[in-house]
Amino acid sequence: MAASVSVKHGLSFGKHSLFFTVQRKTPPGSACAQRAAEIRSVRAAASATVQHNEKFCLELVRSRDYEGFVCSLLLPEGARRSALALRAFNVELAQVKDSVSQKSLGLMRMQFWKTAIEDIYRDNPPNQPVSNELWKAVRRHKLTKRWLLRIIAEREKDLDDRPYRNLQELESYAENAQSSLLYLLLECLGVKDVHADHAASHIGKAHGIVTCLRATPHYSSRRRVYLPMDICMLHGASQEDFIRGSREQNVRDVVYDIASQAHVHLQNARSFGRSIPAAATATFLHTVVLEDYLQRVRKADFDVFHPSLQKRNPLLPIQLYLRSWKKTY
Repeated sequence: MAASVSVKHGLSFGKHSLFFTVQRKTPPGSACAQRAAEIRSVRAAASATVQHNEKFCLELVRSRDYEGFVCSLLLPEGARRSALALRAFNVELAQVKDSVSQKSLGLMRMQFWKTAIEDIYRDNPPNQPVSNELWKAVRRHKLTKRWLLRIIAEREKDLDDRPYRNLQELESYAENAQSSLLYLLLECLGVKDVHADHAASHIGKAHGIVTCLRATPHYSSRRRVYLPMDICMLHGASQEDFIRGSREQNVRDVVYDIASQAHVHLQNARSFGRSIPAAATATFLHTVVLEDYLQRVRKADFDVFHPSLQKRNPLLPIQLYLRSWKKTY
């Protein structure tokens, strides 16, 4: 049916005016066309928002966790976007400690994420790019809320800004923060396997230990040292030694002991290689990154301040691709 439009015309005769109405019929499809245009406009806006959220997470991970970014690109397409959302979430939490001047501000940020996770599982995510992408990942893969909350809780404890009392405390932090992320990535791949979980636990611990070593020059330059106190005391190395960037043997001995423990965890993780589903190996590609650092720190005679350790390995993407192709870790 054609739509009609009323148009009022007027004629003037001295003091009197005569008005009459003319009904003009619009073309039959114009109203439908206008409605269709409105729908297309709304859909385009929604699509632009979705693309913005996805790109935001991708760029955040690429700029702040390049190795995790490359590992995510090598995942199957069905898990790639969710993996980037999880890594973006992890980056958001990791950078809180260095981006706030007071612990209270960091706690407020952590509370935001605790509330955000609860809202995500109520299908009411905050209007924030990472939250929206994380919500999609949760819905698509039925991700376990416990792992997400455990990462937040561990990052929150880390705001205390103190050294680890012993190696076991560092391993506990790594298990809660890094291994939990791997458990979630396994869920994105649909892997539910106890052997894969054991491997993820060891890889997460190795990752946390290596990250602590890699970050030592950065934090030492800011007069902050987080290396396990028991190992430092065992070798007579003080926090001041690391703040000065000492390359004495006792400092190297501390690095040797800590790096050795990371190596043990990698060996333990690989002992499950024949028992885990083939799909799980894509989650464990980060072992290439950990192995690369441990080899380089050994070549530097465990001098954690050696300039060669501050450079990114340009061959790493190729090494990751080859390991992915071989389906090993």
